[in-house]
Amino acid sequence: MSSATDAARRVEDQAQAGADGPVVHASTLDNGLDVVVIPDRRAPVVTHMVWYRNGSADDPVGKSGIAHFLEHLMFKGTAQHPEGEFSDAVAAIGGQENAFTSYDYTAYFQRVAKEHLGEMMHFEADRMTNLSFDESVVGPERDVVIEERRMRTDSDPDQQLSEAMDAALFTHHPYGLPIIGWMHEIEGLNRDDAFNYYQRFYTPSNAILVVAGDVEADAVQALAQQHYGRIASAPRPQRLRPQEPPPRAARRVTVADARVEQPLLRRLYLAPSTLTGGYEVACALDVLAEVLGGGATSVLYRKLVLEKAKAVSAGAWYFGSAVDQTRFGITAAPAQDVSLDDLEKHIDDAVADFIARGVDEADFRRATTRLVADMVYAQDSQATLARVYGSALAIGESIADVQQWPARIAAVTPEGVMDAARAWLNARTAVTGRLEPQ
Repeated sequence: MSSATDAARRVEDQAQAGADGPVVHASTLDNGLDVVVIPDRRAPVVTHMVWYRNGSADDPVGKSGIAHFLEHLMFKGTAQHPEGEFSDAVAAIGGQENAFTSYDYTAYFQRVAKEHLGEMMHFEADRMTNLSFDESVVGPERDVVIEERRMRTDSDPDQQLSEAMDAALFTHHPYGLPIIGWMHEIEGLNRDDAFNYYQRFYTPSNAILVVAGDVEADAVQALAQQHYGRIASAPRPQRLRPQEPPPRAARRVTVADARVEQPLLRRLYLAPSTLTGGYEVACALDVLAEVLGGGATSVLYRKLVLEKAKAVSAGAWYFGSAVDQTRFGITAAPAQDVSLDDLEKHIDDAVADFIARGVDEADFRRATTRLVADMVYAQDSQATLARVYGSALAIGESIADVQQWPARIAAVTPEGVMDAARAWLNARTAVTGRLEPQ
């Protein structure tokens, strides 16, 4: 292809993209696989991702960690391609690969030179339907997951606090279960558990193929049909989850450990997600989190760190991309000789003062501008583009929802932010966690 043709297509893509982000092509194969193509011609590489609409919150009762365990087993080979062959092929062409499990989805990806896209599809389609489940593989890999939990959670007081707070916030919903699983349940996972879960969720109708990079939509569609289209269709599995009841009481969690050098105080509020509360509420919560704790100019940082010197760090966050009710969080680390009791009082005072006074206009404008700018900057990364669209589609959002997000943030009003603060920042029904030296 000539450089003139390349340049013309880049101009065409930019013209189609406009203010709503990159041009995105979407289609569905006859077997139900959704195909999403995001052209990005700045480098001759592609990011190839397969997203499954299941995560740890879809683990069967008593089998926590099975989604994550199966993610591990997906690298253990098939009859056609034994263990290690896929990874060796990616490494041989200088590519990158990995996978991850979240509450609502599991994803697998490779980033390679564009001429190897078909090869990646061949390998990924093969393990979508032909995964090996030899006992000789399942047992040792379960031991790997057990060791991963020991290293990342059981030996880390900070992770223990996060795990305990999630369990206290979600008393009924599976978001309260750790993604990696509880240790005693991981130890009981077996071949049949993994195989049954694989048979239920790893089907084309439950998957989304996302390809971002130097590609043509028609060519990707043809490759997807060639490699994924031959897999038999099956009905899309339904998510079966108990829902969290409205919180009625404050809960407190403390982890005391001799390894703790910097105490921390955290608070989690149960809050609506984009899907449960709607975009108007969710975007207001996004702005609220940015105003309260989105950096060195935020309300909590100014009050606790700069003005009162009660903390060495302070922030807030909101995770709106969830299928069900989600979390709004506040965190702070006390300054030297400041007790956690004292710090908690100052956090409560700062939040109460914010709700009483209302959001400052300059803070509000700064927060909305920064959120929109972050979304624009994310488009500079091909891999980030693939993740943004893949994660949104995996929870049930649409391409239009992703593209309209900056406009929805820009449409948030100060009154909407304050309504969100009054509705959801209720310490009397929140979980407060403390990490302190033993």
